[in-house]
Amino acid sequence: MKRADAPRRTVVASGRGMRRVTTTLGAIAALSSLVLTGCSADSDTTHRTSPVARAEAAATTEKLTYDQDLRISDAEQHLVTVCMRKHGFDYREEKPPSLEESRPVGYVQDDVDWARSHGYGSRIEAKEDLARLRNPNIAYRKSLSRSRQKAFDIAMDGGRDAVVLKAPTPSGGTISKQSGGCAGQAEKALYGDPEAWFRSDVAVRNLRPLYVGKLLADKELKNAVTAWSQCMNKAGHPFPDPDAARQSTRDHSAQQTPAEEARSFANETRIAVADATCARSVSLRSIGERREAHYIGELAGKYGPALTAHLRMQRHALTVAERTVPART
Repeated sequence: MKRADAPRRTVVASGRGMRRVTTTLGAIAALSSLVLTGCSADSDTTHRTSPVARAEAAATTEKLTYDQDLRISDAEQHLVTVCMRKHGFDYREEKPPSLEESRPVGYVQDDVDWARSHGYGSRIEAKEDLARLRNPNIAYRKSLSRSRQKAFDIAMDGGRDAVVLKAPTPSGGTISKQSGGCAGQAEKALYGDPEAWFRSDVAVRNLRPLYVGKLLADKELKNAVTAWSQCMNKAGHPFPDPDAARQSTRDHSAQQTPAEEARSFANETRIAVADATCARSVSLRSIGERREAHYIGELAGKYGPALTAHLRMQRHALTVAERTVPART
């Protein structure tokens, strides 16, 4: 499950800093970060023909797994790297973390073995933060002359004259981004139509505000969280919900000594193992996935075309990625 609430996507350097292709979730509650991957639809759902039933079934059975999403990210990074080198720049491809380290950790984490090894992933996050600070492409761009920096930016994303894509969000806002250069070419190779991909991606990745209130108030899910909390209390960890358990392990001090970090990680691991054990015992993940899929299904009437287009283009991108880069191990 996701630490950052969904699989992390490729990071590339541009003239305006780091461009992260990812979903950024607000603090509207980590509860809305439940990941649907791996849940099977109810046995009768796939035989119903209503738009809600079809959307609910698609949400639970057809969504890409996190390792497939990572492979698309790796392919995007590879395509950008090849393109930038063709433009004469010493651009370096990121060395991706292992598949296990890349595993997303969401509101529900019920893999006890993973928790025993990684807690909630704080050490993995620290390693990623250090890698971002040491990104060789940013340092390389800074070493260039002003004119070469401008050429670098143009090669990367088209520079200031690049086409600006705009797409409405389901909640009424607008998101825009530049599309050009090697980044644009990589998206075209993966998704076919960068503008159509951007529109569907903005729509699909911003649906949560439309249903998260219902999800938070869902009786079945609230009962499951209560059962989880009771289990945690018996284990000696009195927390009302998984987010509170996770937040209790966050050390906000500026710097820790090695001994302090070891103690913090041991505490994080104890709580994470209890969290995962209790989540599994009360089926919190499957209940959360099923209820989230239900509320997404209710939006099918208006957003069904966007959901369908998004999945179709993701599948196309995965096919391209499988020909471009190996799977992470």
